[in-house]
Amino acid sequence: MRLEDKTVVITGAASGIGEETAKRCAEEGARVVVTDVNTPGGEETVADIEDAGGEAEFRELDVTDSERFDEVVDAVAEEYGIDVMVNNAGTGHPGGSLEDVDDSVRDFVIDVNIKGVWNGCAAALPHMKEQGHGSIVNVGSLASILGLPKQAAYSTTKAAVLNMTRTIAAEAGPYGVRANAVCPGFTETQMLDQYVATQDDPEAARQAMAEDYPLKRLGKPEEIADSILFLASDEASFVSGHGLVVDGGFSTC
Repeated sequence: MRLEDKTVVITGAASGIGEETAKRCAEEGARVVVTDVNTPGGEETVADIEDAGGEAEFRELDVTDSERFDEVVDAVAEEYGIDVMVNNAGTGHPGGSLEDVDDSVRDFVIDVNIKGVWNGCAAALPHMKEQGHGSIVNVGSLASILGLPKQAAYSTTKAAVLNMTRTIAAEAGPYGVRANAVCPGFTETQMLDQYVATQDDPEAARQAMAEDYPLKRLGKPEEIADSILFLASDEASFVSGHGLVVDGGFSTC
């Protein structure tokens, strides 16, 4: 198994990409610590993993709370050690020109998407450096490499995630710690559902988005989870500081 006897902490694992990543890591032998602000959803992810014969536990976590993040990671590291930190939790915002985005919306997106990832890395790195190994996988976006129209706050934060990841790779590499990012295109998640729901014809909007991709479809959470699993595993032992674009060819157009 690709993650046998390893401990993986995943944020935002109550649904979508985080949920599928938790399940895939458990299938590959990992002990998975599921975290989320959504307690019922997180507990359901754990139950699904356990029903499938995997090992998992839930810890409630708001990624914007650095003290709570430290508390959760410290407890996991003390009990099991920490081999992989997946900073997946993120949020979007309604479409709008930069000058029209409300300050409170901008600040919330920054808090979750930048500070949340920062908090996860800062909590995990001391333990990983001390033990001499570890893999951090941060979930960026196609917006990490492209400026998406009407998504200024989101694009800004996801670009920051990618460069933060590169910086960590440079800083932590000498300690045996790798850091990478996955940059998905539009993926069939609740966040996408919320976005298309703001359109006049949500189904037509979804289909139009799919038509922009060479593969003529949107991504699936399990496809992104498989990419995260690769970067987390020893199969990517010489991959660090990389932003793996998983976008069905969109960025080639």
